[in-house]
Amino acid sequence: MSYLLLIGTSKGLFTATSTDRRAWELTGPVTLDGAGEYLSSVYAVGIDTRRDKPRLLVGSDSSHFGPSVWHSDDLGATWNEPSDAPPISFPDGGDTSFARAWQFAFGPEKDVVYAGVEPTALFRSDDGGVTFALNQGLWDHPHRPNWAPGFGGAAVHTILPHPDDPSRVVIAMSTGGVYQTEDGGASWTPTNHGIAADFLPDETPEYGQCVHKAVRDAMEPSRFFAQNHGGVYRSDDDGNDWGSIAAGLPSDFGFAMLAHPHRADTVLTFPVSTEGNRFPPNARLQVQRSDDGGRHWRSVSDGLPEEPYYGIVLRDAACTDGDTEPGWYFGTRNGDVFVSTGDDHRWSQVAAHLPDVLCVRAARI
Repeated sequence: MSYLLLIGTSKGLFTATSTDRRAWELTGPVTLDGAGEYLSSVYAVGIDTRRDKPRLLVGSDSSHFGPSVWHSDDLGATWNEPSDAPPISFPDGGDTSFARAWQFAFGPEKDVVYAGVEPTALFRSDDGGVTFALNQGLWDHPHRPNWAPGFGGAAVHTILPHPDDPSRVVIAMSTGGVYQTEDGGASWTPTNHGIAADFLPDETPEYGQCVHKAVRDAMEPSRFFAQNHGGVYRSDDDGNDWGSIAAGLPSDFGFAMLAHPHRADTVLTFPVSTEGNRFPPNARLQVQRSDDGGRHWRSVSDGLPEEPYYGIVLRDAACTDGDTEPGWYFGTRNGDVFVSTGDDHRWSQVAAHLPDVLCVRAARI
């Protein structure tokens, strides 16, 4: 067996492969168009393992050619995009243009791929991520004019399809909060009760929260965890009501969050200080883990730099590879990428001194 890691950075795509998740071979930056054009940024990557051969997806933002979505069916040896029309575009006649893809997600239906994009919208593909169509229900939502951009932009950055029911999808956006559909995207309902928005005059609005990331519990599909712009939360009722689980963390601010792919109530966070310039708390890169749904937290940071460290983990720059004993991966804005396996999280370095790491995805292939 082997493992593949895709690393999207502010200056291109890198890949890493390993047979044991300890020694890695790094390649990149990768040129997607074959003409030597390196990408200005890669905000979204995906590995679709539902197919006979894995399909790789890359959301690119070229300084010369603009945004696009590329796919590869040969593990990155060659890359393709549709030649007759852009893979993602807004309908003609409007004043909105596609800026970039922020996340790809795979539902229970084979060949269905979701893309969360900037500006705030959701697209769906029925051909494995080659072409996408706008979800009109979310685009026409009466709340949309009030979804203001967060510091990083206005985008759907989190997509959580139900593992068994294709009609149910949960999304999160900045700023708007958590929304969900139970009718395949025809209608969307905000589900933010209990999540604070302390930057607004009304700190408990129906919507408008700046949720940075949300994850679904792998063994309890009705349970969710969320990292907010201030606050860490859990919901036990399909995201309808949320309660704080931030007690015991060195900071309740952060961007990334991960759930164990095979174990209930196990979640990782990557704290960021609320003071100064958004560095790791006390300038120490660290990971916090809970094995009881956020009631208690412990640092799992062995192997990470002990000297002062100022790079943080962005919202899509952390993942697992989904293996039986999962590998856990994250990258930082310092350009470092780390991996660990097992419950004790002894981290080792996959890569160092890359450009800003914006997203990572890994899989056993």
